[in-house]
Amino acid sequence: MAHINIIAAIAENNAIGLRGKLLYWLPADLKRFKALTTGHTIIMGRKTFDSLPKGALPNRRNVVLSSTGKKFPGAETFVSLQEALASCATEEEVYIIGGASVYAEALPLADRLCLTEVHDTPAEADAFFPEFNREEWKVAFSEKHESDEKHNKSFDFIDYIKK
Repeated sequence: MAHINIIAAIAENNAIGLRGKLLYWLPADLKRFKALTTGHTIIMGRKTFDSLPKGALPNRRNVVLSSTGKKFPGAETFVSLQEALASCATEEEVYIIGGASVYAEALPLADRLCLTEVHDTPAEADAFFPEFNREEWKVAFSEKHESDEKHNKSFDFIDYIKK
C-alpha cells in the first residue's frame, strides 16, 4: 500500500485558499512541492485541477476526483478517494494536493503531512485545511524561512508523521 502524504500551505487559521486560488505566492514552497511530488501520483479534487494554470502537472501521475466522472486532459478520473487510492496500491508515495474537502477525507488515512505553515492570518479566505490534533503527529522535519525579497511572509516547512 502506498504511503499517503498530504501537502499544503496553511495560514495560522488553517486558511488555504480564496476564490479558487492559493493565498500565498512563495517560490520556495512551490519548489518544495515540485521536488516532493515529481515522479509520484498526485490526487486532487476537480476545483484544484481547474485552478492549475497549465492543467495537469508534468512528470507526475495526475488523478482527479469527480463525482460526475468527467474526464480531465492529462489526468485519470475517479469518483471517490477510495477508488483513486485503490488504483495506487502498488505505488510508494501518493500526495494529496487539495482542496479542502479532499484534505478532510484523506486526513484520517494519511501517514505524513508536508505542511508549509505561513506566519500570517489572511483577511479573507473561503477554503480551510481541516483541524488536526497535533498530539497525534510527530515532527519529522522542520525548516524556518524568514520573509525576503521573494517571500512577503515568513513560513516554516514542517513534516509530520503519524505517531
